[in-house]
Amino acid sequence: MHTFLTRLNTISTFFMTVLAVCTSLCFLSTVTNPYMAKADIVPVKVVVKNLNDYATSSERTDLGIVQFDLKADVQDLFNWNVKQLFLYLTAEYQTENNAVNQVVLWDKIIQRGENTKLDLKNVNMKYYFWDDGKGLRGNENVTLTLSWNVIPNAGTLPRITGMGAKVIKFPSDYTTTRAI
Repeated sequence: MHTFLTRLNTISTFFMTVLAVCTSLCFLSTVTNPYMAKADIVPVKVVVKNLNDYATSSERTDLGIVQFDLKADVQDLFNWNVKQLFLYLTAEYQTENNAVNQVVLWDKIIQRGENTKLDLKNVNMKYYFWDDGKGLRGNENVTLTLSWNVIPNAGTLPRITGMGAKVIKFPSDYTTTRAI
């Protein structure tokens, strides 16, 4: 009556349909979660240097150096649909040349089962904080914000900005010695 391949196709189609329905239910059960947490960012050391740009050695640009303490508890962000979190600290500021500047200074991946309470002291930046001109020296409105991407087992990848942004001021004088 029916061949082996026809029966195998029917069974595999049925199981794929059940799997798709279960995956959709997994996503729908956590789609309304707010994924919010408070972060406490404390700048320890803020320095600005004026150095030659790597691209054009004749032009000098500002290099910001920020050392910070970070305290956050991201335990509430995990549920049964969250595989891992990608946390990153950004600096956002305004200059005469650009209305919005955003630079990622630090990041960390926290997987399910790892320690979710961050209590980091004297953390150095992971990435360079270059400005495309001389917009960091004396800038009094640089906002540090901890954000994260939730990596789910099924569903969308939300980008969430945490509560507790910190505004820092850069010094009005350049530092000529080794900063950190």
